[in-house]
Amino acid sequence: MNKAELIDAISADAGLSKADAKRALDSFVSNTTKSLKKGNRVALVGFGSFSVSKRAARTGRNPQTGASLKIPAKKVVKFRAGSDLCGSVK
Repeated sequence: MNKAELIDAISADAGLSKADAKRALDSFVSNTTKSLKKGNRVALVGFGSFSVSKRAARTGRNPQTGASLKIPAKKVVKFRAGSDLCGSVK
C-alpha cells in the first residue's frame, strides 16, 4: 500500500474527504518526525513503537575492491511492532 492508497482507505473508513485524510496523515508523519528528532519515543499501543538508536562507527569493506573504509556513526529509526499487530498478521 502506498501513501495515496492509505489516504483513500483513511478517507473511506473515517468518512473524511481525501484532503482531510491527507492533512491528518501528513500531520502524523510530521509530528512523529519532530518527536524522533528530539530523541523521544513514539508509542502507539497495540500497533508498535518508533524509537531512535545510535549506531557506532565501524570499518566496512568495498565489495568490488576489498578496500577498507570507515563508516561513520549515525542515528537510525527503529520500529518494533506491538503484540496486536503481530497477532493479526499471523
